[in-house]
Amino acid sequence: MTGDWSIFDARAPFIEQRAPGTDEHSVYETPVRLAEEVSLYEHCVRAIARTMETGSHGLPLIGTGDWNDGMDEVGAHGRGESVWLGWFLASLLGPFAALATSRGDSQPARTYRAHAARLTTALEAAWDGEWYRRAYFDDGTPLGSTQNTECRIDSIAQSWSVISGLGDPERSRQAIASVEKWLIDREHQLIHLLTPPFDKAEPNPGYIKGYVPGVRENGGQYTHAALWVVLAQALLRCGDAAHELLSFVNPIRRSSDADAVKRYRVEPYAVAADIYSAAGHVGRGGWTWYTGAAGWMYRVTIENLLGIKREGEWLLVEPCVPAEWPGYKATIRIESAEYAIEVDNSALTGSGVVSVVVDGVEAADGRVHIVPNSGRHTVRVVLGHTAR
Repeated sequence: MTGDWSIFDARAPFIEQRAPGTDEHSVYETPVRLAEEVSLYEHCVRAIARTMETGSHGLPLIGTGDWNDGMDEVGAHGRGESVWLGWFLASLLGPFAALATSRGDSQPARTYRAHAARLTTALEAAWDGEWYRRAYFDDGTPLGSTQNTECRIDSIAQSWSVISGLGDPERSRQAIASVEKWLIDREHQLIHLLTPPFDKAEPNPGYIKGYVPGVRENGGQYTHAALWVVLAQALLRCGDAAHELLSFVNPIRRSSDADAVKRYRVEPYAVAADIYSAAGHVGRGGWTWYTGAAGWMYRVTIENLLGIKREGEWLLVEPCVPAEWPGYKATIRIESAEYAIEVDNSALTGSGVVSVVVDGVEAADGRVHIVPNSGRHTVRVVLGHTAR
């Protein structure tokens, strides 16, 4: 491929299947592949268009589930709204608007930016006093609020206020502090998805309530969401907290001795989708080999804690590690070139890049240019109180 071609120019077909009926939440049938193909960019445009409708609070409709498909009754009648989906959608509309502009679609770009601004305002209105609410039921009842007796706080509405980069900074920090207060169990090394678990309260959120309280999404540690908490701490430059919470997820750490193995009961070399908090089963691992959380664990560890990230033709090293670490070394191989990275944390700050020196020459912008087939390079990164 040559010229300005990008992955968004690749073409892909559609599949067709009937929509669920008025009394159906889902349809289990084999879809039909259609002959028509459009660009991946067009697929994205159509997908975003499906999310633009909002409810009475100005937030995206949750339908029969968002990230948490177990909350399939929250918006089953078409009026329920998702706070988490608001953060997620607003966070992608800005970058996609930039992409649309680069392709000459200026009017859609303006629409995306305006919608992101409206969502951000609506999201701040979902502030509950010490954290963000999680959703609103069809009848307007809040979920993830002090008004609730079950699921008073849900982690992903808090972590994504940070991950999106759109939450009010003071509120986002308070929201993560509330996660620390209510959802982190250091005695059993668990990061709960929500608390208290669903059991008897109404309205009914959906099939998540069918899980025993403290199992899977219903108040256990759901690893996918737990890693978003780790990511949020890293983005807030809290290296000690991020590293500690990452250890709660690490299957090797959860299998450190015979008693731990008996309690955990799953493989020490595969990320578990969930870990129970239910009485009598605390610390037991759930499904393994069946979770996208493994990919998140890899990315959060490499890109956000060690801080090694590629952006196009550039390599960035912006660590967020425990303050007590003296530093670390890593070797990265990209485009048939090798970069030997040494991070110096002798100032014991854990973050804040003071200088980046590549092959003995300081990189003024702190970035390392990736040159294919260029052999071995040394990269020395010094952390300190005054970030560049």
